[in-house]
Amino acid sequence: MSSGDLNLTNSAPLDVNALVIVPQRKIGTKIMAAICVILLLLLARAFWKGDIAWEYVGQNLFTRAVMSGVGNTIIMTFCAMIVGIVLGVIAAIMRMSDNPVLRGISVGYVWLFRGTPALLQLLLWFNLALIFPAIGIPGLWSLRTVDVMTPFVAALLGLGIQQGAYTAEVVRAGLLSIDKGQMEAAQSIGMTKLRATLKIVLPQAMRVIVPPIGNETIGMVKLTSLASVIQYSEVLKNVEDIYYVNSRVIELLIVAAIWYMVVVTLLSIAQIYIERHFSTGWGRRDASAQQAANQALTGEAS
Repeated sequence: MSSGDLNLTNSAPLDVNALVIVPQRKIGTKIMAAICVILLLLLARAFWKGDIAWEYVGQNLFTRAVMSGVGNTIIMTFCAMIVGIVLGVIAAIMRMSDNPVLRGISVGYVWLFRGTPALLQLLLWFNLALIFPAIGIPGLWSLRTVDVMTPFVAALLGLGIQQGAYTAEVVRAGLLSIDKGQMEAAQSIGMTKLRATLKIVLPQAMRVIVPPIGNETIGMVKLTSLASVIQYSEVLKNVEDIYYVNSRVIELLIVAAIWYMVVVTLLSIAQIYIERHFSTGWGRRDASAQQAANQALTGEAS
């Protein structure tokens, strides 16, 4: 046996508690953070020193035209999302139906309205009178399409129907996340598949459905800006009307950006509370049950 082996054998046991944990030096992340802060400061300085008349931003922030546009943006957002959610739930249930005709219609609906741009759909609905000069029931009543297809109706149909195609896939993913045993148990007590889906499966799937729907709602706030192309008086359209008069383009666009951020922030806060409501009881354990489990694990380890 060598002297080195003898020294290792006779050495005192290593005291783990005496070891000092040295934190890792994250030099790279610190450098990246410093660069980001510097860039943000330079960007803020550029905007502050730029040729921007900030007094016009304050003067136009709460004008009647701007506030009317903000209200119309919020109204269109919620109306389009209601249409989209209703159509999405119907399309998702049709997609999971045993009837091949219903499945085919659902697949075709999603394929068509997800495959065409939102702006194109808005323009098609707004110019529907070029294809159908009048709409109604032949022999009973008829209306001129140009009178019916107002900017609000065209924007609602264009945004809401497209949103339904995206919502259908979100709802279908949520329904598929629930164990099939839930449906089988509901059907075993006499429920139809449709009733079991609406009463048993869908409420449980809301935990999965709500977060992406919340994101879609926030996206819809910004998507309503496309409706300015068909003369719907949302916030961007009204801001454009103002800067066409006073030529303060950047200042008025900043006003629109501020209001978009305000609305999105409020919706984001609401989304947090809605998600928390639907997540109640998921991923949590009773304190006594957790303590019992810890004691059982301790007993097994000993």
